[in-house]
Amino acid sequence: MPIVITEAKIFACTQSKELGEKIAKAFGAELGNVITSTYSDGEFQPSYEESIRGTRIFIIGSTNPGPENLMEMLLMIDAAKRASARHITAVLPYFGWARQDRKDKPRVPIAAKLVAKMLESAGATRIITMDLHADQIQGFFEKPVDHLYASTIFLPYLKSLKLDNLTIASPDMGGSKRAYAYAKALESDVVICYKQRAKANVISHMELIGNVEGKNVVLVDDMVDTAGTLTRAADLMMERGALSVRAICTHPILSGKAYDNLENSKLEELIVTDSIPLSQQNEKLKVLSCADLFAEVMERVHNNNSISSKFVM
Repeated sequence: MPIVITEAKIFACTQSKELGEKIAKAFGAELGNVITSTYSDGEFQPSYEESIRGTRIFIIGSTNPGPENLMEMLLMIDAAKRASARHITAVLPYFGWARQDRKDKPRVPIAAKLVAKMLESAGATRIITMDLHADQIQGFFEKPVDHLYASTIFLPYLKSLKLDNLTIASPDMGGSKRAYAYAKALESDVVICYKQRAKANVISHMELIGNVEGKNVVLVDDMVDTAGTLTRAADLMMERGALSVRAICTHPILSGKAYDNLENSKLEELIVTDSIPLSQQNEKLKVLSCADLFAEVMERVHNNNSISSKFVM
């Protein structure tokens, strides 16, 4: 039997509408029509305003907290399943709740596993995401997961800066693998920050493993939340003799005092993607779009072509 390529349609959740439009344009399609009705108590209901029967659909939406973003994705998937879509691919530029990927103390949930099961139960037949907080989250799914790396976006930009004495840094021990991958691609040295937390988002102590004197340092991480770790690491490196400190963070959560921390820090530049829309602008922020990356992968998935070239760390 020949493989039948069904029509592909692209839809976006509310908060990812702007990114969805960019992806659809790069894909060569129009963004599908979805209307969301909201009740006075806050309950909402998405509705596809065109037929999706027998089609492959891509639903674009980051699931960063609050819970409305995840809930909207689940409702969109469920509606597509009940409308007889043939394939339902959840495109999650940012996979929220991923920091809860294990039990780090008694009587706590593994939220990343729960979210994975919810997406599958709702009806997702495939997941496309980028820079998971922990690679092993892919194992929480029974459906295929295409885990993309934003390095394909960041590396060309870094090379264009032509920085002398470049050193890649990880803001914590957990990100050392990512830092070494960037360092290998850029043929540079690596330094690691060792930190201890008093509680979530609060650092009690930080030390630097390695030498940054006379170096242009680039910190690499998967996300930036309050920017406390990044800005403290940048200040520490400048105190240790670094010429400049930049940071690359795929997902710009930027909550709490993040913008104040960024403004008052010695970071020269914070380079992020548009996986999460920014709540405000800042002259230190440089945004690189991930739309072309997702559009190309979606096109290859739709046509049953290999995407292994996009799994470059």
